Amino acid sequence: MQLDLRDMLAGIVRMLPFDYTLTPPTDFTEGSSIFYGVTFTQPMRVAGEITNTAGYMRMTLTLSVEFNAPCSRCLKDTSDSFSLTLEKTVVPADVTQDMDEDTIDDYAVIEDGFLDMDEQLLDLLYMEFPSKILCSEDCKGLCAGCGANLNVEQCRCQPEVDPRLAPLQAILDDLQQAENSNPDENE
Repeated sequence: MQLDLRDMLAGIVRMLPFDYTLTPPTDFTEGSSIFYGVTFTQPMRVAGEITNTAGYMRMTLTLSVEFNAPCSRCLKDTSDSFSLTLEKTVVPADVTQDMDEDTIDDYAVIEDGFLDMDEQLLDLLYMEFPSKILCSEDCKGLCAGCGANLNVEQCRCQPEVDPRLAPLQAILDDLQQAENSNPDENE
């Protein structure tokens, strides 16, 4: 969405509220993408305002979106929501000409009297979206050996013997086998 700020720049309007929805991209097919496996159940809701106080323009907004994704530990389908608040100073493009790239990210830049909101908000979503989604904070995950969901069942793996103690385990196994095969000799 492009907000028309020409009236605000001319001093006619002091506040411009906005409330709209933005559909996030759905072509997240790369395994390295932060959104791999994430499906957004609704469009993002963006609500806020831009205020002009004696030539100083400030934008405040809240972005919220609901999504489904697999848990990062146990792969269970999880529904959750993500929300964040943003505040930026709004400036015309000519003000940013002398700024370096690190500083310009702190500003929302008006070009030809319009402020392009969508690109900034999608960039913000990419940067701030959680990289690890959990079904619960105490999720135990999957067993690395047998793949059992440790939230639901016990691990089916046999305990591994420390390789340094393997010769002792072999002697113990031989003694137990001898004891089981000749139970009368031990009495």
